[in-house]
Amino acid sequence: MVKNATSDLFAATKKRLYIKSVKILIPSTWRTGNNYKKTTTETFNSADIIITNPYLKYGDDPYTLQYGRCGEPGRYIHLTPNFLLDDDLLAAYGPRGKVFVHEWAHLRWGVYDEYNEEKPYYVTEHRKVEATRCSLDVFGINIIKTSECHGENCPTRPCNFDTGTALYEEGCLFLPDVPPFARESIMYSQGLSSVTEFCDSKMHNADAPNLQNRMCNSRSTWDIIKDSTDISSSPPIPENKLPVPSFTLLQSRGRVITLVLDGWSLAQNDRMRRLLQAVDVFLTQIAEPSSAYVGIVQFSRTASVISPLQKINDQQREKLKSLRTTPAMDEGADICSGIISGLEVNKDLDGSAQGTEMVLLTGGDGTYDPRPCIQDIRSSGAVIHVIALGGHAGEELEKMAAMTGGQFAVVDPLDTLGVMGTFSGILPVDEQETIQLESTSLDLQPRTCLNGTIFIDSTIGNDTLFMVTWETSVPNFHLQDPKGIIYTEAEFITDTVSKSSRLQLSGTAERGRWEYGLCNPLTSKQGIGITVTSKAADEKVPPIIASCHMNTDTNDYPNPMVIYASVSQGLLPVSGATVTAIIEPESGDSVITELLDTGAGADVAKNDGIYSRYFTSFSKSGKYSLKIRVMGNDATSRLSLPTNRALYSPGFSKNGKVTFNPPRPEISDDDLQLHVGEFSRMASGGSFVVSNVSSGAQPDIYKPEKISDLEAKLEQFRTVLSWTATGDDLDQGQASKYELRMNTDLKGIRDRFESSALVNTAGLSPRPAGGKESFIFAPENTTITNGTILYFAIIAIDKEGQKSDKSNIVQCVFYNVPLPPTTTTVPTEPTTHTTTSATTTTLTTASPPKDSNGKVNPIAITAIVCSALVLLCLIVCILICLHA
Repeated sequence: MVKNATSDLFAATKKRLYIKSVKILIPSTWRTGNNYKKTTTETFNSADIIITNPYLKYGDDPYTLQYGRCGEPGRYIHLTPNFLLDDDLLAAYGPRGKVFVHEWAHLRWGVYDEYNEEKPYYVTEHRKVEATRCSLDVFGINIIKTSECHGENCPTRPCNFDTGTALYEEGCLFLPDVPPFARESIMYSQGLSSVTEFCDSKMHNADAPNLQNRMCNSRSTWDIIKDSTDISSSPPIPENKLPVPSFTLLQSRGRVITLVLDGWSLAQNDRMRRLLQAVDVFLTQIAEPSSAYVGIVQFSRTASVISPLQKINDQQREKLKSLRTTPAMDEGADICSGIISGLEVNKDLDGSAQGTEMVLLTGGDGTYDPRPCIQDIRSSGAVIHVIALGGHAGEELEKMAAMTGGQFAVVDPLDTLGVMGTFSGILPVDEQETIQLESTSLDLQPRTCLNGTIFIDSTIGNDTLFMVTWETSVPNFHLQDPKGIIYTEAEFITDTVSKSSRLQLSGTAERGRWEYGLCNPLTSKQGIGITVTSKAADEKVPPIIASCHMNTDTNDYPNPMVIYASVSQGLLPVSGATVTAIIEPESGDSVITELLDTGAGADVAKNDGIYSRYFTSFSKSGKYSLKIRVMGNDATSRLSLPTNRALYSPGFSKNGKVTFNPPRPEISDDDLQLHVGEFSRMASGGSFVVSNVSSGAQPDIYKPEKISDLEAKLEQFRTVLSWTATGDDLDQGQASKYELRMNTDLKGIRDRFESSALVNTAGLSPRPAGGKESFIFAPENTTITNGTILYFAIIAIDKEGQKSDKSNIVQCVFYNVPLPPTTTTVPTEPTTHTTTSATTTTLTTASPPKDSNGKVNPIAITAIVCSALVLLCLIVCILICLHA
């Protein structure tokens, strides 16, 4: 696939780009090959392409997880093993190399599909019914299959015209002609043999109701791709210099991780206690048995090995937990001594540190400089992660982590969830995951309590851990399971050194609602927190997981940021959950906002399991941390199928003969229902840094976000418009008013929105951002006849008069309209007259709709031909009679 894709990519990018090298990560459960190299930073979680079976058998559609804005990269490409192995699928998807290029364009350059399964047809401004595609040079036929079958002998009939929608009837299929001659576009139908290019500005179909036009303001895919640095920095090269891709096979041989603990800076400000809690959680809940070796090193002025490498099992876990780090009495620390000692520990397994890992936990002194030992670090081949528990780890440590392929994070030492989330992020997602159900803490006043609820659903429950932490004294607490059984301090194991109490449930925890209460018994306030984790109950049923991140780790004010959260089960999106983001500055109040999966505002696609929202509440420059809380149940949440998929062609037409591919496997609505009970999740998104925030009140500089999901339909000859409400500041708050305009000319409303006819929306008050809007009206002072097309677009205006960008454009096509008595003439060509006065538009009837080849509707053709034949027969009869 990849070898074929490199030449396809080369052609599609006009002889600029090709695939130079590929690393293939072999599963650790497969037999070891002699030519397999050790992994370093490569993990399942960080791969560009993942190959695995989906949780539900919904087919073999290649797809890309893509939820950023136009031009922003996606997260990964997913292929099934069957897609790579079953050659029978090539008829529907096309050559695997071109499928690769289609998905790579999603992943690398952030472009979108140019087909639309929900809107397969549309009416052009010339009153032609066209299949949604790019380019229009892809010709074909529109046909209905009258029985379930595939192959060459399926009964068919021409598609009927639906006067209610002004389109073809539901179920009508567009089958391209073969052999085709169109070269565009890979983002429409990569399977056509002649298609080798992306649609450019000359061939682009800006009228098609596809995601590419909606997300990229009707710009062509090639226009987006050529603006990337990949293209701008790569001049064309001769075709005879195209190299063959090189392949490296990699396989993990077990995790080797040494924890390197900063005994001096972590001794400051009670961070050693938090460090012990973090190590405890790492050893008991995150580091996986049978696949990991763990060592521990502590350093100050000098380094000491607390524990050499040990294979993780239950016995060794308890032994490692019993090893206590002690605060260093020396003033200052030599970080290189700790790093070099950690590398030596990692070599104990097979004599080499290549591919091993180190987790450096520091108190964030900010003065550490690893440059004296940087050559040793570079030559070791080890990956070094840096976690700073508060403060600032220093720029040089951040550079070191990046150089070795490690992760870098600054975590609030009081944020146990953040520490756990950072530890979890270091481990690949293909290993058994610890699911975070709760993590919260408060500074409790005397005699006050922290109460809460978590849910253990049917996908989790094994190795469930409740851990309570405190600052001064053991709190009073109780925990009640779904059957009413109560656990108190007596059932918890308390460690006064790390100041934590833990309850590890054996077997599978009771499913359902668990309630907890933590109370401060002191006469002074103290910080009290609780963390709850669990693991999958059945290895065959993947748990529901949640994750979150910001669109960038660093930001300059006033650029807005975007919060992203993902909720999924076995790579299938989970929609309908309630997802709340909590963003905490270094000091000051937290910002709490609900994330949306509505396909509006910052959210790209509706019900795709990606919950998004803009973040603009920057109170000051500095570090902010992100975490999310997810709640859901069977009644409101459900699984969804992935979007951004390669087109599965239903068939083709060759010399008038139709051949159908096997129908794509369908999944029932019941299969997409969740049957897990109520569920709750917590996840940490790490930290991000914002610069250049001015002090004091911030001016209103953010205009309303563009409305991108405007829809239009006709009901009893009235136009019904619907959309998702935008905000006052992007997708936050509430806009002040809307400005809705219409035009009979598509180019007119696209290029001259302000001069299009204004629709009276005086009675329409905007809802808060995320709400559903609906507006019904009948055009006033307007002559509407059969064939009239009205185009609509809308903008939102905030309280300062700032206007959003123009929305996507929608159309209403009027048919079966009762004609006014004064209408007596139907001209051959349509005539249009638009005035600038409000809602005054006159349009006479138009020629009948035509199909995707520009031909008249088959029903109209049949009627004309039959009438002509009848007339011809009458003439012949008259001539015969006259001759007689």
